[in-house]
Amino acid sequence: MERVRLCLERKLLYKKILYLLLVLGILALSGSLYYAMWSSVPSTIMLKADMDQELNLKVPASGELYREAVEVSGGNGNIRTQHIYVNLGKKVTVKTGHVDQYKMNLKLFGVIPLKEVDVQVIQDKKLQPAGIPIGIYVKTKGVLVVGSGEFEGEDGRKYSPGKYIFQAGDYILEINDEEVTSKKRLMEMISHSEGQEMVFKLQRGEGEIEVKGKPEQNKNGEYKMGIWVRDNAQGVGTMTYIDEQGNFGALGHGINDMDTSTLMSLEKGTLYHTEIIGITRGSIGSPGELTGFIEYDDNNIMGEIRANTLRGIFGVCTQETQQQAVCDYMQLGLKQEIKKGPAKILCSLGDTIQSYDIEITDINLENDNINRGIVLEITDPKLLAATGGIVQGMSGSPIIQDEKLIGAVTHVLVQNPTRGYGIFIEEMLED
Repeated sequence: MERVRLCLERKLLYKKILYLLLVLGILALSGSLYYAMWSSVPSTIMLKADMDQELNLKVPASGELYREAVEVSGGNGNIRTQHIYVNLGKKVTVKTGHVDQYKMNLKLFGVIPLKEVDVQVIQDKKLQPAGIPIGIYVKTKGVLVVGSGEFEGEDGRKYSPGKYIFQAGDYILEINDEEVTSKKRLMEMISHSEGQEMVFKLQRGEGEIEVKGKPEQNKNGEYKMGIWVRDNAQGVGTMTYIDEQGNFGALGHGINDMDTSTLMSLEKGTLYHTEIIGITRGSIGSPGELTGFIEYDDNNIMGEIRANTLRGIFGVCTQETQQQAVCDYMQLGLKQEIKKGPAKILCSLGDTIQSYDIEITDINLENDNINRGIVLEITDPKLLAATGGIVQGMSGSPIIQDEKLIGAVTHVLVQNPTRGYGIFIEEMLED
């Protein structure tokens, strides 16, 4: 009898465990489905003013669109009210009025809260896809600290005065209330300190702080802080677009310091004409690159860089640069208009700007990494033969689909250089 009882208890325990696993499995599946639905709807939807536009997100979610001057049609004629019911489970047509902002609270199956969506009505504008190779020079605001090290003093001991004062990524803005304008000036100020305590004003992250430190003499009698610094960056990239006012956007990602990965704080920057003189083909595990010859001369200036952001570099280009663009002005292709399938990119591998075939394989409408909204694959035989896929220097190459500018190339997959990522053009325009 005891054995039977134990057997029954064991079976009951197994049933409880199976029920628990079933419940956990259902919860996990439900969570995965919920996240899939959540990520299928962007947190921000941009619409063009005074135009009929289709939304076909195919998500079983509905909700109310708040504010006047929005007209929605989809099955039951036109509706015009202060609170408009929108069902994203089917294709809807949205007609917007003037430039404005709206809110849309969505519920899954009309019951489960999903997310609040910002709907921005923007003025439609045309941009000229560029694909022009550019030489980049950026001067930092202050001097960037990239690391610290030791040096030998006159007494033979090792010194590192800045080791516990500075952090990699700090920008030295002032010393003793005097502006630090360059790496050279920083070295002069420390050299002339005579070992006296100095007050350093730093930009650390989003804020500013003050720290104190005393330089020490090296074996040659020179005063040092034992820090590695940088005050500029150079490189090669691709211009994405030019607008009708001569403003440009390029790269599709920011210029980061190569040692600290810190977004470089811009004091000033310049675009220079560059000549592509060589190509290193990409291979698995080894990204290739375009090699450009840049002559930093006033006669070669293409434009002024006025902003370095996570979404790219932006500024004003010269009239001569505007004339180098080979494409006509195009409409914007917003993220909800992009389709999986064929598209093209513009870039230069030498003397001329050419278009090359790509395939858009995935579209991430909601991605924490704004630079990776578009997943793409190079399919053009000519480009594959020349570069092996996406290489360094192609960042910023405009992506075109259905005669609309939809984004720019940003990254390559190191393990598969034929594949990579792009940023939505609307993300670049936010800056």
